[in-house]
Formats: sequence, structure tokens, C-alpha cells
Amino acid sequence: MKVLVATKRVVDSNVRVRVKADGSGVELANVKMSINPFDEIALEEAVRLREAGVATEVIAISCGAAACKETLRTALALGADRGILVECDEELQPLAVAKLIRVLAQKEKVELIILGKQAIDDDSNQVAQLVAGLLGWPQATFASKLGISAGKATVTREIDGGLETLELNLPAVVSADLRLNTPRYATLPNIIKAKKKPLETMSPEALGVDVAPRLKLLKMTDPPKRQAGTKLASAAELVDRLKNEAKVI
Repeated sequence: MKVLVATKRVVDSNVRVRVKADGSGVELANVKMSINPFDEIALEEAVRLREAGVATEVIAISCGAAACKETLRTALALGADRGILVECDEELQPLAVAKLIRVLAQKEKVELIILGKQAIDDDSNQVAQLVAGLLGWPQATFASKLGISAGKATVTREIDGGLETLELNLPAVVSADLRLNTPRYATLPNIIKAKKKPLETMSPEALGVDVAPRLKLLKMTDPPKRQAGTKLASAAELVDRLKNEAKVI
């Protein structure tokens, strides 16, 4: 069974995001980039399936600029068997990414796609659902536990009321939540081995996918600063403020 995992290059989670002075987007110059944390969790789960003998190959893909090769090399060092870069300098929106994943999944004849539930840069939480819809495959989102047996996937997912367990026929799409696993660190020997693993580069045109943006970003601004809190002298003063000044919705 082949497993496909998408890895997005995002601003590192430990870096403070800054908006460009002209409001055209996020400042990326000289900023540390890394794999989207939820994609790392998805990759770790795929690698564990291969180590358990359930999966035969883990294919990591990334869509974006040439710098995404660095992201794929990290994915290879973390255990992926080979990487595919769909190189594109245009802004890739969720629908375009989903179309690219669909074509690659069909081309590679994969039986399971594991994606991060969302990317920490745009928080869209759309790609996994779009991929499942385009392929016509069953899906399970926000997975906190995944098991594969007899051509079926058993997924425990977190919902507002607790936990829900689903059984899906393969092929299927699963999106990884935070509690699915704890990703491993890339060791030096694996980083060296990753340089010899195959990494293929192709274009959206070669895959027959139109990635033209459907949405236009008009302006990006920082959120308003929070006002300083006020220290009150007594509970009576607090009650008075709540009664006469606090807004009741």
C-alpha cells in the first residue's frame, strides 16, 4: 500500500509573524521556514505504518517555489521514501493544491492520503476535504488515532462531544490532528541518507492542472493591540463596573 503525504513550507512556529509594511502579505525575507507541524504529524503516522509493514512506500509531496525542496529533504530525512515537488512560483490556494494532490494520487495509485488538518499560516482547513471530494473517496478529519486492517481504515477523531470512531474503505483521505502522534527528530545519518533519496520535480502544466488564484488578497493588517487591564479595589467596584459599563451580548 502506497501512502501519500503533503508537506507545506510555512514560517516556523517559533517565529513571530510580521506583516509587510505595505500590507501585501506576510514578511518572508530572512525568516526561518519549516514543515507545517500538522504535516509533520501526518508524515510520522505514514512512516509508522510503513515500519509496521502496513504500508510499502511513503511518498512526500510539496507544492510551491523551488525552496520547497528543502522541506522535502527534511521529509525524506524523517522517513519518507521519495519526494515530489510541484514547482510553481504563483500563489497556490487550497483548491489548486487539492487538484494537484488528486492528480498525483491517481498517477501514483496510492491507497491512503494523510494530510495535516490545516496549515499554520492560513488556517484554511480545506485541502483534505477538497481532495476527498475531488477523488470521491471517504474521509476522516481531525484524526487522533489511525488503524489499518483488511482494506479498511479505523479512525478515532475528536469532536465537540468527545471521540468518534469511523471505519472507512480504502482508498481514503485522513487529516491528522495534534494528538495523533509525536513526530520524531531527523538524525544526522538520516539527513545524509535523505540526500540520496529520489526527489522528482514537475510543473502544474505537466500535470494538466490550472492553479490560477480564484481569490485576491486586498490587504493584510496586524490585529489590534489588546488594551491594558484595570485593577479594581473591591468586589463591589467590580459588580458596579459589570452592571453599568460591561457590554451584555
